[in-house]
Amino acid sequence: MSCGPGDRGRCFGPSICCGEGLGCLLGSPETAHCVEENYLLTPCQAGGRSCGSEGGRCAASGLCCDAGLPDELIQKGKDIKSISEIEETGDNFKVTVTTGSKVLINTFTIGKESELETLTGEKVKGVVQRDGNKLRVSLKGIESVTELVDGNTIVNTMTLGGIVYKRTSKRM
Repeated sequence: MSCGPGDRGRCFGPSICCGEGLGCLLGSPETAHCVEENYLLTPCQAGGRSCGSEGGRCAASGLCCDAGLPDELIQKGKDIKSISEIEETGDNFKVTVTTGSKVLINTFTIGKESELETLTGEKVKGVVQRDGNKLRVSLKGIESVTELVDGNTIVNTMTLGGIVYKRTSKRM
């Protein structure tokens, strides 16, 4: 999947974009699009020229991927944190997600069609439903369920076909 300035890079995970002459970007606004890698049937397919003795592909200058990126680079991508703020007034919600310098704000009313912005910046219409302590919405074939487990824990599960992405957030 293409990413980065001028789509010169390729995604190597949900917040990693690498390319020749670009290097690797981690958790920057240019990598937000890479979260879609989680929903592909064959994610993280490296492009670039052949390199290494194991038939790898070049991710960026001096970075050859055969079975994946180096562990320390993958860990840096996993260490990127986001802060979510949820304001609830009756059936009206405002959700603000801040990841580095990128701020995503969505407002919606339970049971009413709303225009919601995805992590890639695309605006999609959807209807958020409440089911007990869960909020459910379907956007572009991705089923998202956000569950308030207790006063300090939220679990968000996104499903596309047989692929499931689960994120647990704790109150700060």
